[in-house]
Amino acid sequence: MQRHLTSAADLSRDDALMILDTAEELARVADRPIKKLPTLRGRTVVNLFFEDSTRTRISFEAAAKRLSADVINFSAKGSSVSKGESLKDTALTLEAMGADAVVIRHHDSGAPHRLATSGWIGGSVVNAGDGTHEHPTQALLDAFTLRRHLAGGPGGSPVRQAGVTDPLPGDGTGRDLAGRRITIVGDVLHSRVARSNVHLLTTLGAEVTLVAPPTLVPVGVERWPCEVSYALDPVLPESDAVMMLRVQRERMNAAFFPTEREYARRYGLGGDRMARMPGHAVVLHPGPMNRGMEITAEVADSGRCTAVEQVANGVSIRMAVLYLLLGGAGPAVTAPAAPTTRTEENA
Repeated sequence: MQRHLTSAADLSRDDALMILDTAEELARVADRPIKKLPTLRGRTVVNLFFEDSTRTRISFEAAAKRLSADVINFSAKGSSVSKGESLKDTALTLEAMGADAVVIRHHDSGAPHRLATSGWIGGSVVNAGDGTHEHPTQALLDAFTLRRHLAGGPGGSPVRQAGVTDPLPGDGTGRDLAGRRITIVGDVLHSRVARSNVHLLTTLGAEVTLVAPPTLVPVGVERWPCEVSYALDPVLPESDAVMMLRVQRERMNAAFFPTEREYARRYGLGGDRMARMPGHAVVLHPGPMNRGMEITAEVADSGRCTAVEQVANGVSIRMAVLYLLLGGAGPAVTAPAAPTTRTEENA
């Protein structure tokens, strides 16, 4: 695995599988009375957030702390950045403080890549979302969730949702998502989640279809490794999973669709549309949700929606990324045995 993680497009199939397999092992830590490993003791992880994101920041913080790393949360609001300090000066300050990894979320596309290639930071850089570009760890946690439901993961035992009774296609023992059909629906134009997922899911062998109004499809999408549809209903019966994207109204400075009601009618996922999906198919959403717009409460609260599960899986994935960047490399790690001594328990 490379020194930084700034784009899902940079991950080879082997890299992606190594992260997913490592996360599968580290997920077992959540079942222990003491949810902590000494792996990154003495390492410092800085969460450098220029955009608000409670869910992602807390997930990275929990992941680092479960690996015993020291965590510094840096918010642009109320800091020297709000006084005009540049990204370079901020990075040099963090370097002087001994940051081993910088998890950066930035409103400008390309900021994490700039930080990783500038030489300002000696440690690893992890992209936690940049502009409308990418969000690689979100794609990894989505793939982790999908693999558990559609491929069965390394253990070969598919995780089954309550109320899902149809048999899964295939034998459920694959490590990737070869042949699975994943449909991504909604505001693709402003979605870094969609971009990262298209890259990663196709790397893992899935067939991806984007569904959106023409106004919310980015220019150049024909060069992406996926299909594009402007209608949702025709693709639902063939979808193994449907990922609903949040309509990012805060990024919209024009009318991209007539009304919210019209958008919900054509592209929203309700109970009637969910019923047209195969029995084994699941629904994903990166959150936060606009209930009643891209997804109804009936679907969001159903046993087929994995939104809450994705949050839990996000901690495991981010633990795996930090472990592989800072703690070790090679094949999937086996989580150390549970602490037995008083010293270890209090670590």
